Formats: sequence, C-alpha cells, structure tokens
Amino acid sequence: MNHPNMSPITFSRPLERVTRAIIVGASSGIGEALALKLAREGYVLALLSRSEDKLQTLCEKINNDTLGQATYFVHDVKLTAEVPELFLKVCTELGGLDLFVYNAGIQFPNDPTVYSTENDLDTFHVNLLGLASWLNLVARRFQKLKFGHIVVVGSVAGDRGRRGMPAYTASKSGLHTYVEGFRNRRYRHGVVVTSVKPGQVSTSLLKNADKELWPISADLAAEYIWRAIKRRRMVVYVPSRWFLISWLIRLIPSILFRKLNI
Repeated sequence: MNHPNMSPITFSRPLERVTRAIIVGASSGIGEALALKLAREGYVLALLSRSEDKLQTLCEKINNDTLGQATYFVHDVKLTAEVPELFLKVCTELGGLDLFVYNAGIQFPNDPTVYSTENDLDTFHVNLLGLASWLNLVARRFQKLKFGHIVVVGSVAGDRGRRGMPAYTASKSGLHTYVEGFRNRRYRHGVVVTSVKPGQVSTSLLKNADKELWPISADLAAEYIWRAIKRRRMVVYVPSRWFLISWLIRLIPSILFRKLNI
C-alpha cells in the first residue's frame, strides 16, 4: 500500500507531455540508481518495495532536490493477490503509465553444500512469480494503448545453471525466457520489452557471491539501462563485455562446466 502522508502527484505545467514510470524493487541498488536517473530525465515516478524507510528517503531526495516527482507504495512482490488493485491505484495516481521496470530480486549465499526448500521457493517467488503478477497487467494495458516500454532486470547468471545457486540461476533463466515470450507477443502492438542482464553490480546482493568478478557501480548499471530504454533495445548485457563472456560460457560442454567453480 502507499504511505498515507504522501501528497498526490500534481503537475505545474499540465499541457506538457509527462512521462510516467513504475519501478518495482526501487529502494536500493540498481532500482534506486535508476529511479534517480529517470527523475533527472524528467520522469514522474511511482516507487515500490518492501522497505518503507528507504522508499521515503528516496522520494524525499527526488522531490526536495527538484530532481523530479516521485511517490511510493510499500509492496512485497510475494503478495501477488494484491497486485491488480495496487496496479490500478498506482496508475491512477500517476495519471497514466509509459514505462514499467521490474527490478525485484533476491539471492542467497552461493553455497553448494546447502539444500533449502524455503530459500529456493523464496527465490522463485521474488525473482519470477512476482514478475508474472505484474507483467500480464502491464502488457495488457500497453497493448490497448499501442505503446509502452517494459524493462525487466535479470542476471547473466540465468544463462547457465551454476552448482552453488541452482534456484537463483533457474529463476533468472525462467525470467529471461518468460520475458522473451512477452516480447515476441507484443512487438506487433507497439510495446517494447527489454531484458537486462547485468554482471556483478556493487549492491547488497554482491556479498552472497563466492567471488567478485569485475563489479560495476549501481549508478553505471543504471546508465546502461537508461541507454537501452532510449534506444529501445530488446536485450542488453550490463556492461557489454558480458555478452561475449556469457556466449563463451554457454559454449562449454556440460561435462566440463560442472567441474568448474563458477
């Protein structure tokens, strides 16, 4: 739900074209950096996550520093039943929707000795099933309007199953395949669907990796995503060197890949 003390969004120049965006998973990391970037580019934002304190701080920064306009809604993506009503409420408060970003994600520590059904189910609920509860509603709305842009942030980890985090890699692989299907369904209707595949980014999730491999800042990742939005890209690796790295990793035969510590 949204915070009761947040003022509704108003527009000082009502005749000017306003670009509106929803970011799910906006309170930290890539989501926070992208919110700040979009605000600087003139977007009016609705920011969603579980962390009310972080959302409030971020909205205050955007609104008080005259970066743009933002409001927030507290939302746990595992609570899928509340999404239809929440989506309608957010779009009504924004006055429309042009861009939807799904950035929610969790990753448990990379440990091939741990077997946890609870952790695996949480991973699938946040990384994949939470997306499903939003994506159908957003795609249906954009198809009726004949325009709109959907951006889904996944991971290069989804390009191959890895022994230390099978649920995480499976959730990201499923996410990218799911999004590809939506992209193929919607391209005739003027709707752009972008899959983002970051490598390691210096966020709170990085502490759960077993090793660091060329991590970049969340701000730089947000800049890559913004370029992809402007260029209406379908798939973007962040940074671009991961395209070649992932391609090479996919070429490794399974009999060899399972022996590698990656």
